[in-house]
Amino acid sequence: MRLFYIILIIFLILTNGIKADTETQVLKNLKNGGNLIFIRHAYAPGGGDPDNFDLNDCSTQRNLSKTGREQAKKIGKFFHENQIPIDKVISSEWCRCKETAKIAFKRFETKDFLNSFFSEKFSKNRTKQIEDLNKYIDRWDRNKNLVLVTHYVLITEVLNYAPRSGEIVISDIKFKKKGNIEIKY
Repeated sequence: MRLFYIILIIFLILTNGIKADTETQVLKNLKNGGNLIFIRHAYAPGGGDPDNFDLNDCSTQRNLSKTGREQAKKIGKFFHENQIPIDKVISSEWCRCKETAKIAFKRFETKDFLNSFFSEKFSKNRTKQIEDLNKYIDRWDRNKNLVLVTHYVLITEVLNYAPRSGEIVISDIKFKKKGNIEIKY
């Protein structure tokens, strides 16, 4: 039993060092610019949207909780404290994404290609949204980072990675994942 605890302690020490090195490399990449930074909206309890969902009416949507708003503040603080250069922040038109972007970054614009296509109502938009996202990135000036506040389904589609609420996922312009940072809520 004692050997088990020794091995466990060694494992924890070694993996903490690896995590610190990985975070250091991710920060270095972010400070260099030229990255796509996907952020899944901050914590909004539940899954999907109600049947009466209306894109123009936040009261019909799943929205950020108090915890989610605090998480969005932490996202903004992370970018500010680490002096990460941002070219532009764009958001899905869903209220939980817009609120995340507003709290974290203040200024943002919306693009429909970042919208969710999770529900049957919007699933038909998937292919066009991915095409439009690619066109936008092709025209983007790559000196700084481009922040995209969006949904689980879009991030999973383009990066083949399942993010948590408020998670920051960094990729290159070919959608190759370079790293991620979890912002706890």
